[in-house]
Amino acid sequence: MSLYAVIMAGGVGSRFWPRSRRAHPKQFLDVFGDASLIQNTFARLQPLVQPDDVYVVTNADYVAKTQEHLPAVPAENILGEPVARNTAPCIALAAAKLLARDPDATMVVLPADHLIANVGRFHDVLTVAVEAARTETDGSYPLVTIGIRPTHPETGYGYIQFDADGDRDGIVDDLSDEPKAHQVLTFAEKPDLQTAERFLDAGDFLWNSGMFIWRADAILAAFERYLPKVHRLFAPLADVFGTDAEADAIDDAYQRSPKISIDYGILEQADRVLVVPGSFGWNDVGDWRAVHELAEKDEAGNRAEGNVILQDTARSFARSADGRLLVLVGMEDAVVVDTGDAVLVCHREQAQKVKDVVDFLGVHGMEAYV
Repeated sequence: MSLYAVIMAGGVGSRFWPRSRRAHPKQFLDVFGDASLIQNTFARLQPLVQPDDVYVVTNADYVAKTQEHLPAVPAENILGEPVARNTAPCIALAAAKLLARDPDATMVVLPADHLIANVGRFHDVLTVAVEAARTETDGSYPLVTIGIRPTHPETGYGYIQFDADGDRDGIVDDLSDEPKAHQVLTFAEKPDLQTAERFLDAGDFLWNSGMFIWRADAILAAFERYLPKVHRLFAPLADVFGTDAEADAIDDAYQRSPKISIDYGILEQADRVLVVPGSFGWNDVGDWRAVHELAEKDEAGNRAEGNVILQDTARSFARSADGRLLVLVGMEDAVVVDTGDAVLVCHREQAQKVKDVVDFLGVHGMEAYV
């Protein structure tokens, strides 16, 4: 019974503008160290998943770049999406591909652009999740996700409430305990601050990591029940994989598919979803604020990259390009990112709004900067 990994790498990561562009999106950035985010995602799968058993679903425009970043992954394992349709069609394509290869395939689905500091602990949690996904009960297999122990009332993440089985504190807080799977009670969208504080106080809510583990046949059965249109489009692809008709069939399925997330389309409706709580230094690295928080800083709380001078500046992130001198004077809580053709200046706490700038550039015909 083989274990496979599916890395979802189709996004652009517009909150990392101006470094992240359509031609070179977030997953290919070397935000921490010399390796790109997608390379780090691939590396931490070892040795649980062999390179030949790793698949990547990405935009068709990024297939060649993905091959450059992950040369150990077979070229035929990199699946190009003709258009973006969110996570449900992406996962349906990968599940159909894996089921055609291995009727007993178990798939680990991971975003390409997350940070995980404690890889050993991540492996412990993932191993438990895989075992849970392979455990049959009453003739069916569960859908499994990984939830992250919240450290603060974050409003930028969705939440998962789980059945604590009367052992909530030990499950969530004590890292010496063995991870275990629990029944999901409900999914919650990104909350306001007051609601996030309530979730944190309750103790039985976790951050939704966007990492999933299930048998390929189990998730396709869930598609058939909860998203029948997506199932009708993608399940038949098993008959054309490896033939001359594959590319056109995938294109047709995507063109006709609804744009919908796996969370909304299936997990929020399914009656048997399990979550394995984990704490392993996880961060989805969603914007420049997160990079500043995670990076090593000086005594004033600053992070500087490149030819940068900071004077009377605190709690700021600055990155210059091509050796150009960048100087910050009297700044606090600032983000300044220079890429040579564009410069971003924003308040650190407003970093998520960078996406709005990218939308503005596209609407106003400034495609050269998008």
